[in-house]
Amino acid sequence: MPLAPIGDLMRAAQAGKYAVGYFESWNLESLLGVIDAAEQAESPVIIGFNGEFMSSRSRVAPERLEWLGALGRTAAENASVPCGFIFNECPLDDWVRRAITAGFNLVMPIPAEGEADSVYAGRTRAIAALAHEHGVAVEAELGTLPFGAAGGGEATDPQQAAAFVAETGIDLLAISAGNVHVLLEGRRSLDLERIAALCRLVSAPLVLHGGTGIDDESLRQAIRIGVAKVNYGTVLKQAYLRAVRAALDTEEANPHELLGMGGAADVMVAGRLAVRDAVLDKMQVLGCVGRATHG
Repeated sequence: MPLAPIGDLMRAAQAGKYAVGYFESWNLESLLGVIDAAEQAESPVIIGFNGEFMSSRSRVAPERLEWLGALGRTAAENASVPCGFIFNECPLDDWVRRAITAGFNLVMPIPAEGEADSVYAGRTRAIAALAHEHGVAVEAELGTLPFGAAGGGEATDPQQAAAFVAETGIDLLAISAGNVHVLLEGRRSLDLERIAALCRLVSAPLVLHGGTGIDDESLRQAIRIGVAKVNYGTVLKQAYLRAVRAALDTEEANPHELLGMGGAADVMVAGRLAVRDAVLDKMQVLGCVGRATHG
């Protein structure tokens, strides 16, 4: 089916009191696992890639943005459930502009390190104007998530958030309300009062990044309040790595059995199935199972 408009996915989620999951991919097997899960669960989904990782100057080999854009769009259009497609979290506007024409239908510019809110707002407003000309939605963030066990972060102020959305014209707003980026162990509860205030004042649908580290019941309550999209990445990579490491613990000498034949010994299959199962688990919490509208 055609790539699902992000606005349609968000309106349906808000009306149905569930959230759509963004499950981040980093290779073909992880992408297949996400879509396998969405089709099995009959759930809408957002697929995509991390723009900050892809555009990083520390990469040993440069990434092919247009290739991944074509891959993800083709995957979404051939899935049997509604799929959106995001270029997630990128501080480099030239990459975001390329993503707008590379096949993604949602992009997310983020602040550069130490950048003032006013500068970020101006950048985001310009990106949103360009994206909307191409039928692409824009997500932005206000507030800063703590990173892992190191703490820090700055909670999103509801009044500032409302003004930011009005000024920039963005379609979705990612917020900081007790959620944590890259929390490797444990779960945290959300600031539900802050989320309720944000829902009252902000016109754009709200997004929670750092879904891996959010307590299930706290997340369910936030979705009932009005959160429409939740992002997952860390938990998928953790599951993938556990499965691949286990699959490699073998005396099998034939490399074809381990890579590419698709049998029980194939490490790529192990990774794909691990991602699928992790996504299925999170979809239960999001309440999106069975919510796909088939065209």
